[in-house]
Amino acid sequence: MKRTSLAATAALFLSALPLAAADLMIHDAYARVASPVAKAGAAFFEIRNPGDTADRLIDARSDVAKKTELHTHVMQDGVARMVQLEDGIEIPAGGAVLLQRGGNHVMFMGLTKPLPDGETVTVTLVFEKAGELTVEIPVDSARSADAAGHGHGGHTGH
Repeated sequence: MKRTSLAATAALFLSALPLAAADLMIHDAYARVASPVAKAGAAFFEIRNPGDTADRLIDARSDVAKKTELHTHVMQDGVARMVQLEDGIEIPAGGAVLLQRGGNHVMFMGLTKPLPDGETVTVTLVFEKAGELTVEIPVDSARSADAAGHGHGGHTGH
């Protein structure tokens, strides 16, 4: 009797859990720094959410920098400025969000080590509902913005 009750409780608990991080998919990720001696860098990628529940990217962590934040660019008095996204980034149900140069991105500030091309950066993405998703992102500082694909020339594999 006790086992049945425990199993029923466990099943109820598991059914109430939010969207699993495995349901969210990270595509075409890369990181870059402006120069080998730069103290800042950024990561770009597409987040796909094939599920029927929206989610929100609320934080990012990495040990390659003193601070890792979610950033975007805004125009102020005709000048583009980077600002932290305090409310995170909405990932719509059945949709995708592109983190790209000149837009939303993961910012590494105060790099603790060089990020040469070919290395990888471990980044833990924290989602409001899905929890944590750790990804290995290759460093490719020479990559042009157009080479990122996302519907532009150079993207294959759909």
